[in-house]
Amino acid sequence: MPNSITPRSSKQNSRIQVRVNKLNTLGHILPTVTSQTTLLEELNLSSNIENPIGMAMIPIGIAGPLKVNGSTSTGEYIIPLATTEGALVASYSRGMKACYLSGGITSICIDQGMQRSPFFKFDSVLDVNVFVDWVMDGRGNYDTLISEKSNYAKLKSITPLIEGNTVILDLTFATGDAAGQNMVTICTDHLCQYLITNCPTPPTQWYVESNYSGDKKATHKSFSSVRGRKVVAEITLTREVVNTILHSTPDAMTDYWRSSTLATMMSGAIGANGHIANGLTALFIACGQDVACVAEAAIGVTRMEVTDSGDLYISLTLPSLPVGTVGGGTHLPTQKECLQLLDCYGAGKVDTFAELCGATALAGEISIAAALAQHHFTSAHRRLGRPAHAS
Repeated sequence: MPNSITPRSSKQNSRIQVRVNKLNTLGHILPTVTSQTTLLEELNLSSNIENPIGMAMIPIGIAGPLKVNGSTSTGEYIIPLATTEGALVASYSRGMKACYLSGGITSICIDQGMQRSPFFKFDSVLDVNVFVDWVMDGRGNYDTLISEKSNYAKLKSITPLIEGNTVILDLTFATGDAAGQNMVTICTDHLCQYLITNCPTPPTQWYVESNYSGDKKATHKSFSSVRGRKVVAEITLTREVVNTILHSTPDAMTDYWRSSTLATMMSGAIGANGHIANGLTALFIACGQDVACVAEAAIGVTRMEVTDSGDLYISLTLPSLPVGTVGGGTHLPTQKECLQLLDCYGAGKVDTFAELCGATALAGEISIAAALAQHHFTSAHRRLGRPAHAS
């Protein structure tokens, strides 16, 4: 007698195919993401990895639709999230649904800049002063030097930081549609070679990066200024949506968030948020970003308050999002397909992608706040985050 129960793997494959078919009908064809095409032997990985042996296979799920009203990101987006953490995609999807029913998230990219901070040591502070004065007086000549190494990098500012007989030059660049860490390194090195060769008081030591820029670290400097893109996202959720979709209330969520922010301050964290690293990491992996940059990207501030009409206002500020839509891992097949799914692949798309990062992270903050406020957090992870056979 044939078994009338469909094997679990077959059921799962069937559900996956339904989602893939739905994406296809929407015009999103993702052959490498859905494993219909394998291109490993044909890939040029020389700029991405040394000594390759294969590819890490991380599951990609879709969340959304995410409705965004941004300066460049306007419309509905299906968000690809690569993760091995059960419950994450479901949580972000729930937050996105609540936002969709409340009119969408406003997400705006308000600033941008990428830093390199070379270090110079001299015999005395007098020599430092001579060097700094000379560097700042020559500011108008540096654009030509930068253009010799990059068609996209533009030097925005030079800020000297003097300590004893040393100085750090904090250089901020615009980097076009690339995240730009390599770009600014090459440009900074070229500029430094010019400085040490031509300055009236040559340094006794110098390094292209002093470790001041905050590259791949959580720093107060990145928190108070910008490294990459600075994005602010906000939404007002109606009380009805909070009740029906999040199964909570605006008052309960703000009460929890007030306690959460106090605890965050007591822990000494930079920023105050729930789990923006979760969404950013998953989106970074899916879309070919430098995942180590989550260390600096996840220092945002989430704020909640009840409005005069009894609805729930939530905002998220991400001071430092080092993201790009060209260069790095964006050209790899699955990453390119995920960026194309967001209409964020290639030149002219980086602000849109940054705004989607902010909106995605905000949706996740909304969902986790409701889960913790109403004591659903544990049950959700028990149900979605553990194998069926786990004790």
